[in-house]
Amino acid sequence: MRATWDIFCNVVDNYGDIGIAWRLARGLAREQGLAVRLWVDDLHAFQRIWPAIAVDVDRQTCESVTVCAWRMPFAAAEPAQVVIEAFGCALPESYLTAMSLQAPPPVWINLEYLSAEPWVAEHHGLPSPHPRLPLTKYFFFPGYTAGTGGLLAEADLAGRRAAFVRTGTAAFWNQLGLGAPQPEELRVSLFAYENPALPALLDAWAADTRPVTCLVPEGRVIPQLTAWLMVSGLRAGDEHRRGALRLRILPFLDQDTYDRLLWACGLNFVRGEDSCVRAQWAARPLVWQAYPQAGAAHWAKLDALLARYTAGLDAAAARAVADLWQRWNGQPDTPDMAQCWTAYRAQQNPIEHHARAWPERLASAGRLTDTLVDFVENKLK
Repeated sequence: MRATWDIFCNVVDNYGDIGIAWRLARGLAREQGLAVRLWVDDLHAFQRIWPAIAVDVDRQTCESVTVCAWRMPFAAAEPAQVVIEAFGCALPESYLTAMSLQAPPPVWINLEYLSAEPWVAEHHGLPSPHPRLPLTKYFFFPGYTAGTGGLLAEADLAGRRAAFVRTGTAAFWNQLGLGAPQPEELRVSLFAYENPALPALLDAWAADTRPVTCLVPEGRVIPQLTAWLMVSGLRAGDEHRRGALRLRILPFLDQDTYDRLLWACGLNFVRGEDSCVRAQWAARPLVWQAYPQAGAAHWAKLDALLARYTAGLDAAAARAVADLWQRWNGQPDTPDMAQCWTAYRAQQNPIEHHARAWPERLASAGRLTDTLVDFVENKLK
């Protein structure tokens, strides 16, 4: 019998943590045939990315995963043989104590955030003994190279994307009430944190010589868009035009619909970790907004991914990508947004070609579910 798994997810201030935990739980249950419980402390946030989730029940089964409400005080529960803390969320003390009484104790893993920084491979898999209990936690780092945990992706992701691009794009646009793109029209998705660079980007799109359609799922940038448009409010279905720019507000999208938006657009502005990884697998150009950290610590993560992502691009295209990413993330000493956008447009063809080939390079790091199961099974032997 294969091991049972518990995944704990604490929803902090956005949908990335639960998005990753849910993709991981689904992958382990559906592709690996494992018994998985997912403990979530905010079912309302969960429901937004997966509408089938009921917010008012303590236990439910969805996509072969047992979803449990993580409430405090924590009700007694027998620990699984494998316990995953998603992103360092603290396990309930009663659950930790129960883990320490198991013989043998569970394989305990802290699933870390993804980074392209070179130190990740050195720290991947390192043990950390608990200071009081007879338990050892292992740090598991997703990553872009062999020797890390790899990247989260379903086994059939590339096939589903290819089938959508081949036969499903027109129906998707019609479903959104947009119709097929016009000649030379660039469709851009915008999923972002609040950003001082946004007004200048919108200005650049409005001044473009070719049409730009920006599709914005409801979220944190709506107040900024409202201010830039000088309107009283925005909601799903609203559309406004300024110069070459058509701005359309979409409803908040579930995970699968958001994937299709990434596949359909010619450029995707994404944020955090989950949407960044999905945009890379989408084989479309992207601009990443790293989660802002004190002291601009996130710039190191941004530059590490930029160095990896632009390897193989010619100098002009690599510079255009880097300048746009760095300006979007507020790095100093970069050209202004109008210059960044003009340079991007001039290099759009080689950047698109590079993006189409990028998923093959990503695959060399391995899939997170596979590497995680291999790691655990070695510990359970």
